Amino acid sequence: MDIENIISEYEKNRDGLSGALGMEFYSTPEEDTCMAKMRVDERNRQPWGFLSGGASLALAENVAGVGSMALCPGCMAMGINVQGQHVKAVAEGDTVTALATIKHKGGTLHVWQVEIRNSAGELISNVAVTNFIVKDAKDFHGAKE
Repeated sequence: MDIENIISEYEKNRDGLSGALGMEFYSTPEEDTCMAKMRVDERNRQPWGFLSGGASLALAENVAGVGSMALCPGCMAMGINVQGQHVKAVAEGDTVTALATIKHKGGTLHVWQVEIRNSAGELISNVAVTNFIVKDAKDFHGAKE
């Protein structure tokens, strides 16, 4: 999935959560996937030196949101449900990769499956993300104009 236009928007707003946690987004050759990476460091680890489960969920929600916005240009994607299982710890210094695959692309809901793996390719977290697609963000109560 080509997400270059979305990446450029994220680069302009590096003061948001994705920038604060150190997320980087990448296009993929498959039309139903997108990818993000995040180095485990002081921004996203627990006090004991391991990747925070909350940071993993944030990575999954952000990469799925980028994918939904790439599939629906001009729309806003809002994560309305994020469910994950963390199956392995990741120590500070490693890098995790999140591969998001769309499972359902409806008019108002997108469902993504996100696998997060460490640099050795081992499964770290398995996350399901549901996004609500807002067709015109100006019409959404509370959205920036």
